Amino acid sequence: MSHHVGVAAESKGMRGRQTVRDMVLSMLAVGFVVWVGYLFLPHDANGDPVHVVEYRAAAASAKRAAPYPLLSPDGLPDKWRATSVSYRSADQSNGKGNAWHLGFVTPSGQYAAVEQSDAPRDSLLSDKVAGGQPDGTSEVAGRTWERVQGEKARALTVQSGSGTTLLTGTASYEELAELAQALK
Repeated sequence: MSHHVGVAAESKGMRGRQTVRDMVLSMLAVGFVVWVGYLFLPHDANGDPVHVVEYRAAAASAKRAAPYPLLSPDGLPDKWRATSVSYRSADQSNGKGNAWHLGFVTPSGQYAAVEQSDAPRDSLLSDKVAGGQPDGTSEVAGRTWERVQGEKARALTVQSGSGTTLLTGTASYEELAELAQALK
């Protein structure tokens, strides 16, 4: 009788070891699948989460559609990375006019955007630069841009035809001026 109990205990011990072995094998299998997936997923070697977009084609079609001289940068250094682009006609933008948007991560890692609209200037400013206050002017590319300092962002703004051009973001006035310089 005692012999029978020993066999039961021994087989229980075997089963425990098999369960652990099976678990280790399945973890290795899952790990391998994850590793293979990681190899084939597109990712930047620097672990950079910035998703860069191509904006030139969107700018070309927006220029044809916009009722004002639509501006997009030409010749910005590669360290300026476009991350978002959109054009909405007045009937798509909930009363915010014909709206052009192009967002960038700047060389210093800040955010800067070109916002153009034929909505009233004040509503564009209050929409894009919360708490914006006049902050002097900047001369860029032969034009006088008004500086606006907000709670979390700043902007350079100028009228172009029926549209307002607003360069805004967390970028410095110097970086916003570099963006303004490249606008065509």
